[in-house]
Amino acid sequence: MIRDARVLQSQFVPDDVEHRNAEVNALSNTLKPIMDGHSGEPSLLLGPTGAGKTCIARFTVERLRENVLDIKTQYVNCWQDYTRFKVLYRILEAIDRTVDIHRRSTPKDELLDRVRAYDGPQCVVILDEVDQLQENRVLYDLYQLPRISMILIANRERDLFSLLDDRLTSRLQTCVRISFEKYPLDELVAILKARAHWGLSEDAIGTNELELIADAAAGDARIAISILRNAARLADQCGSDRISTDLVHDAVPEGRDEVRQKTIDQLTPHQRTLYDILNDEGELEMGPLYDAYLDAVDAPKTRRTVRNYLSKMEHYRLIHADGQNRARTYRPR
Repeated sequence: MIRDARVLQSQFVPDDVEHRNAEVNALSNTLKPIMDGHSGEPSLLLGPTGAGKTCIARFTVERLRENVLDIKTQYVNCWQDYTRFKVLYRILEAIDRTVDIHRRSTPKDELLDRVRAYDGPQCVVILDEVDQLQENRVLYDLYQLPRISMILIANRERDLFSLLDDRLTSRLQTCVRISFEKYPLDELVAILKARAHWGLSEDAIGTNELELIADAAAGDARIAISILRNAARLADQCGSDRISTDLVHDAVPEGRDEVRQKTIDQLTPHQRTLYDILNDEGELEMGPLYDAYLDAVDAPKTRRTVRNYLSKMEHYRLIHADGQNRARTYRPR
């Protein structure tokens, strides 16, 4: 049944994208100056998880590579590469300047000097989950470099800018904003239909089953693709040549849990500590939660940073938050 398992992965970038033409065009316009040898305009892609931001960024950059002979590109997941050193190192990888760099002993300023000294083709850097950076200064570093064009991706603008100082905020206010909304059911069905066409055997799944998957995913393409992949796996295991309604129902919990676990696995150490505290203690107000966090870590973040961590986890449906301001409480989902 499964012809190409790559297509059934959420990170797969298709040759064509469904229902995001306006967003692709807007991002392409910010990158057009590169075709004339100039820097692209910095852009900020905003919207909920599973709305296609990462896919569109990578798709658009790939189309640019088809039209520009000399160009460098790099994708950086700031949830994994959340320090200034890691971001600069990833960019140096793209421009082939990592020789003699030692991760433990090379000063960060030396990495920045190497990026500054770069005089080759334009390098387009996608900074995904940019609000996860623990050292925002790197954005200011990159903003000033004429050979670096930035595409920033975040869920909510306020979560990003609440972490920045005034100097950096004034710079990034010039970013071109491109907003993404959750996929409605019919668009999510079209995305799933395209994935099934390329990834599964012919007539492996019907429209009714695709609609069931899209409905269960509630506008989140990551969850929808995960459910489809798990349904295909279940059909393969039982020797069926078609994904039935029953198999879809069986695949829904696994598909959701798979996406949830991937999100948990990429939490930073401080975020994971907060998540574990809530799992152990249940519902907590901010005060007791922060006190427990202080006891659990060696170099604690500020209360403001912790609130942003909790906001991120709430957005990714890992925790619930109720109430306002000081009366706000948090509990695990």
